[in-house]
Amino acid sequence: DTRPSPSQGAFSSFFLYFSLGTTEFFLLAVMSFDRYVAICKPLRYVTIMSKRVCVQLVLCSWMAGFLLIIIPTYIIFQQPFCGPNIINHFFCDNFPVLELICIDTSLIELLGFIVANFSILSTLFVTATCYGHILHTILCIPSAKERQKAFSVCSSHIIVVSFTYGSCIFMYMRSGKGSQGEDRNKVVALFNTVVPPVLNP
Repeated sequence: DTRPSPSQGAFSSFFLYFSLGTTEFFLLAVMSFDRYVAICKPLRYVTIMSKRVCVQLVLCSWMAGFLLIIIPTYIIFQQPFCGPNIINHFFCDNFPVLELICIDTSLIELLGFIVANFSILSTLFVTATCYGHILHTILCIPSAKERQKAFSVCSSHIIVVSFTYGSCIFMYMRSGKGSQGEDRNKVVALFNTVVPPVLNP
């Protein structure tokens, strides 16, 4: 029994969920770079992180988040869907939506895996590189009080980065099929939706 594609509401929900999530990775990388400049190059901070540069970095993050997701989303919602258009998840997430498609989804899954890996690993590389330099700079500070102050500037961001990357790597960089995987993904998705925004600086 083939049914028409889900509503535009489902398309919009799926697209916004993933594009905003992808944008978050790029913004976390931008925030890491901002902290790197603030701690490692404090005298040049105002010059490097001018208002114009900040606006450009934020706009590029938003554009990357939306452009990386539009094609996979379009491809998914052009496929024939079967059975009830109901998913067992809190959000219009990737694996539950793919399970409703009537045809083989291995190429779509591969595309999603590539986009997820690129988004997560490229921004994680930038974030880890920035924090590697920050850690080196902080450890070179002779005063324990100044070191503690520098660590406190970064601590909340490091916690947010850890939760966000950890949960998304768990959900999207491995196979999530099967009911046990779905249940775990639901818990992790809920955790990822609630905790990082509360801790975000």
